[in-house]
Amino acid sequence: MASKMNRANPLLANLPHFLTWRPLGFRTICMGRLGFATQSQLDPDPPTPVAGTKVLDIAKEEFEIGSRLITLETGKIARFANGAVILGMDETKVLSTVAAAKGDAVRDFLPLTVDYQEKQFAQGVIPNTFMRREGAPKERELLCGRLIDRPIRPLFPSGFYHEVQVMASVLSSDGKQDPDVMAANATSAALMLSDIPWGGPIGMIRIGRISGKFIINPTMDELSLSDLNLVYACTKDKTLMIDVQAREISEKDLDAGLRLAHPEAVKYLEPQIRLAAKAGKCKKEYKLSMISDRTLEKVRNLAEAPIEAVFTDPSYGKFERGEALDKITQDVRRALEEEFDEESLKVLPKAVDTVRKKVVRRRIINEGFRVDGRRLDEVRPLYCEAGSLPILHGSSIFSRGDTQVLCTVTLGAPGDAQRLESIVGPPTKRFMLHYSFPPFSINEVGKRVGLNRREVGHGTLAEKALLAVLPPEDDFPYTVRVNSEVMASDGSTSMATVCGGSMALMDAGIPLREHVAGISVGLVSEVDLSTGTIKDYRILTDILGLEDHLGDMDFKIAGTRKGITSIQLDIKPAGIPLDIICECLEPALKGRLQILDRMDQEIKVPRTQDDRNSPRLATLKFSNDALRRLIGPLGVLKRKMEEETGARISVSDGSLTIVAKNHAVMEKVLEKVDFIVGREIEIGGIYKGIVSSVKEYGAFVEFNGGQQGLLHISELSHEPVSRVSDVVSVGQQLSLMCIGQDVRGNIKLSLKATLPRPGSDTNNVVEESVPPVKEEPNIWASVGEVSDEQEKLSSLSEDYKMREVNPSSLVPPVLIRSAAECDEEEKSAASSQNAKSTTSPGGAPKPSRSDCGVFPVQNIKKSKRVLQKEGEKESNSILRSEDGDADKEDEFEASTSVKNLKIGTKLIAKVYQIRARGLVLDLGGGLRAMYRFETNEKRDFVVDEEIRVECSSFSSKGIPVVSLVDDQ
Repeated sequence: MASKMNRANPLLANLPHFLTWRPLGFRTICMGRLGFATQSQLDPDPPTPVAGTKVLDIAKEEFEIGSRLITLETGKIARFANGAVILGMDETKVLSTVAAAKGDAVRDFLPLTVDYQEKQFAQGVIPNTFMRREGAPKERELLCGRLIDRPIRPLFPSGFYHEVQVMASVLSSDGKQDPDVMAANATSAALMLSDIPWGGPIGMIRIGRISGKFIINPTMDELSLSDLNLVYACTKDKTLMIDVQAREISEKDLDAGLRLAHPEAVKYLEPQIRLAAKAGKCKKEYKLSMISDRTLEKVRNLAEAPIEAVFTDPSYGKFERGEALDKITQDVRRALEEEFDEESLKVLPKAVDTVRKKVVRRRIINEGFRVDGRRLDEVRPLYCEAGSLPILHGSSIFSRGDTQVLCTVTLGAPGDAQRLESIVGPPTKRFMLHYSFPPFSINEVGKRVGLNRREVGHGTLAEKALLAVLPPEDDFPYTVRVNSEVMASDGSTSMATVCGGSMALMDAGIPLREHVAGISVGLVSEVDLSTGTIKDYRILTDILGLEDHLGDMDFKIAGTRKGITSIQLDIKPAGIPLDIICECLEPALKGRLQILDRMDQEIKVPRTQDDRNSPRLATLKFSNDALRRLIGPLGVLKRKMEEETGARISVSDGSLTIVAKNHAVMEKVLEKVDFIVGREIEIGGIYKGIVSSVKEYGAFVEFNGGQQGLLHISELSHEPVSRVSDVVSVGQQLSLMCIGQDVRGNIKLSLKATLPRPGSDTNNVVEESVPPVKEEPNIWASVGEVSDEQEKLSSLSEDYKMREVNPSSLVPPVLIRSAAECDEEEKSAASSQNAKSTTSPGGAPKPSRSDCGVFPVQNIKKSKRVLQKEGEKESNSILRSEDGDADKEDEFEASTSVKNLKIGTKLIAKVYQIRARGLVLDLGGGLRAMYRFETNEKRDFVVDEEIRVECSSFSSKGIPVVSLVDDQ
């Protein structure tokens, strides 16, 4: 350090040492300067200033509703917001803030935005996304935002068009309470504290019902057991919003639930008023965009008469009526431009809409007629069509008046269920309904963007309506997606989605308990301006889009014949009396029953899926070792099977679930699973295998998950085979039948048993049957399909037993293929002898191999045990008479039927071939039998010699074995 200092200033090199002493008060040497140090510089640790303590002005209110303590708190956090409140219930806390834009509004609507957010920190979890942070709003967040928006929007004053934003965030959650209702009450309290003009407060309550008993503020566990989830919002004396999900609750019980919910929701109002008195701001004077009486009167004089003429003509359609009203607006605009009335031109659209509203409402109340000429309780004409797109799992078209929706159903595996990342509720959802409202449905141009709040809300409403009639997951393991495409819109497309979705689900074969239908009910009222009470009103059934826009209420009600499953109430005025709301339930029921009758005419019960396009789901049980072989390292084999077949495979502890889009895909997957994992070997079963080695006497085949079987040369083909390599090769995949298993466990396979006989009209049995599996899979297909398969097998077996054999289509060497004493030389000799004698001495043609009937059981899946047990029955199907003019003396038969051949039958046979150890006998009708020589027996038989024999037994291959009668 000294060397550096000396280089900076050479004069300091000879500085006396005492001048550097700090106790004398000299400044320390730094950068070559010398001076006296101050006291603060001499103090090594100067005292740190202590910050003052900030005192927060916190206001708090506590109250109890439904045995739960609720707190309202403000002033602690978010102090810069126009209004901020934390509402707590148990360990769940929700923060809601409100803010309004500065400046004058230059619009003709209220730009109210409600954002609800559930961040994962509220439950102590890091998000599972790639960036480990929350992304775009989820469906539940959009729905909770709508739940807050709907009751607070009507209470803003008319003409208040300033931008308002509400932000609700969940701070902590214990998983017991749903924060959505808490956020709505916190928002009401925040608006009360702010300087924004608003006609609150409101109270929102949730009601459940378990075993017929209503529960106030139920927990999430209680809601899972409840048959009612009622969310009710109101002011002190009027209803603002209703949202219901139920399991076919009756109108009477719902009425009781609504009347219980109102006084409980009112309990939220007084604490909010007290909190606003403590910490609330004075309401600010905002500029309201109002239409002057002069402008309204001028527009009314110009437009009222032509508007009334349009609305009294029921022949107008939706677009014709809209064009006529637009023309009236243009005529009024031209008249105002001629008068240079700029003030009226600025508010012309709003003024014309006000006049139009008064005309329609006056005609409905005074005359009882609606825009399209219907009565107040009349439902528009209906059109229903199920199965409109046959290749899909389920589809339907539903039209009510000009409103039309196309609904489709897609079934998937349990693993296709939607994963939910909500802080409350179930982790997955297996039933999804997606609602889409394209611009062309109202003849407009627009962009298709991401999640739309309106589409999400309408789809969830229809989803809740249909969820009540779905079968339980244990009985119906599919994941179900319903897609609703609005084709044309003129009122309540969400309720049309309920009707179309119900028909599409039944068309898909889903066992719904019964149909669900929905209808929208409207209200037109006349209000006393002095008191604000309703003097007169009319309830409208099945409202049009225009009646929704010009009316006071859109009350959507869906349900079955037994009860209500879903409700959504939206209103435009600042509340409607509860009595009027309950009165609307009766006309809604009548309209719903009319729609259900029409839907029942189209499709009343779930359709039986017996076509090839119906999906399949199978659940198989395997050991964990077998499942590991199936999955492969890192799931390679499982993914490969899914890519090759298009099926979905999911593996759990000891079970394998397969979902295929049709029967063919399911069969393909099962074959691959059987090849990898294997299944129990059954005699008569059909298996896929690959040739692993070829020998002189046959081929070894690997099948059924690594097992080895022998395919003997005699079982390769119905034709004589000289070399095995001429028929099969190493690596070739074959469909083989198991024909036996010896005591050492060696498996015998047959290829020709799976092949049709040359010239036969009978189809291959392999194509007609389904391979057996270890456990009968739970395949959702019709019982008729299974019975059809059994009938095909049964009819095929009978066909083998009963068909007439062509006498000119049998080649004897093939028939003696299973005799142990036959070697290659004898086969060659027999073949040459057969070539010399293809016809009988009398000129009758010999049978050919194309339709041989000696071993009809080779293509039928039966074990040896079954063959021995049914030997007598199958032996009746072997013999046919060659001609009808043979001897019929005593008990010997020269001609016999397939039905009467059995052990002990005596008949006359001809020597067909003479072998070293026995005879091949011709029994007539192209049938052959075997006779073995006994020791020291005479062997001076000649070909075509007639001998008398008796059927003594049948070989393992079904060949009759005979013995000579005593008089021989």
